[in-house]
Amino acid sequence: MGMWIGRNRKARVTYGFDEIALVPGDVTINPNEVDTTFRLPRPDGSHLALPVPILASAMDGVTDVRFCIEMGKLGGLGVINLEGVQTRYENPAEVLEPIATAPKNEVTSLIQKIYLEPIREELIQKRVQELKAAGVVAAVSSIPQKAARYGKLAQEAGADVFVVQSTVATARHISSEYELFDLAAFCADMKIPVIVGNAVTFDVTLELMACGVAGVLIGVGPGAACTSRGVLGLGVPQVTATVDCAAARDEHHKRTGKFVPIITDGGMRVGGDVCKAFACGSDAVMIGSPFARAEEAPGRGNHWGMATPHANLPRGTRIHVGVTGSLKQILFGPANTDDGSQNLVGAITTCMGNVGARNIREFQETEIIIAPSIKSEGKLFQQVQNVGMAR
Repeated sequence: MGMWIGRNRKARVTYGFDEIALVPGDVTINPNEVDTTFRLPRPDGSHLALPVPILASAMDGVTDVRFCIEMGKLGGLGVINLEGVQTRYENPAEVLEPIATAPKNEVTSLIQKIYLEPIREELIQKRVQELKAAGVVAAVSSIPQKAARYGKLAQEAGADVFVVQSTVATARHISSEYELFDLAAFCADMKIPVIVGNAVTFDVTLELMACGVAGVLIGVGPGAACTSRGVLGLGVPQVTATVDCAAARDEHHKRTGKFVPIITDGGMRVGGDVCKAFACGSDAVMIGSPFARAEEAPGRGNHWGMATPHANLPRGTRIHVGVTGSLKQILFGPANTDDGSQNLVGAITTCMGNVGARNIREFQETEIIIAPSIKSEGKLFQQVQNVGMAR
């Protein structure tokens, strides 16, 4: 597999969303009659069912309690970052405003300074309890080094889902400088589903699933505000990453009888990207920048990566995405933009109808073609006028 890139060295050809297209099916289905439900397994054998198979990224410009409550009421799931401003400040709005208005040459140092404020454990429990009081699913996230402590606190406060998230997740980590995080032991101790990420390869995904996780996030560096690919040179385009990790999911199911869903995380700007992620094998998607454009998002039309506050090697940046409408519009329409960034659920159901898929599992069997000209073919006027999908 792969092609020669020089003497004695081969490299695989990989693909991103802009390089493929989905082929319409032989049978079409009424979009109103397809099932988009995402099911996340719980440790007790039951499932958490989400009518909207979309998670909002645990990024401070995207999610807070208000946003997650609205997301939950609409059928999706928002995730709060337990190491962000929501748990460092009683009133996060006071520090979000300066981040939104800071000049771009000063914003990284400002974010680093703001995130020096220590995390207050009582705020971890408070944010979870605020979500539960509103009657929605409470999902929170932390890095592996803090997961053991924060996972216990969140679970005691009533959290329904815990996400362990890092730039690159593996089941085997080597270090002599600090105590290692035992993912298998953590999953065994937790009474709620544990989602882990991020991964992009077959072998790593298979090993993570063997640790007892409830789901795996797929994607290294594709997010709009993430700079890991430029800073570190790491990453696999999301189409190839999703296909490879879906194969690991299916292999794990074949070996154990346990179905562990994968969640494509990042790199999706519009409805077509989301549809392609599902067709490539994803069971749900996690997105950030499209939701940062919602009126309910705390970033005021701004979005920054989770690694932006890193003191020595930031791997994120603040981007301005603007506010285009309500969260309900972004999920269900009616769309007032022509670029595919609104009515994401409508895009999913319409695409499912056109390929003849009654549910997500059938959607994953859609025929895919390599089509690098799919977005430019016949779109000269859109390109010249900077409208529609040519933006």
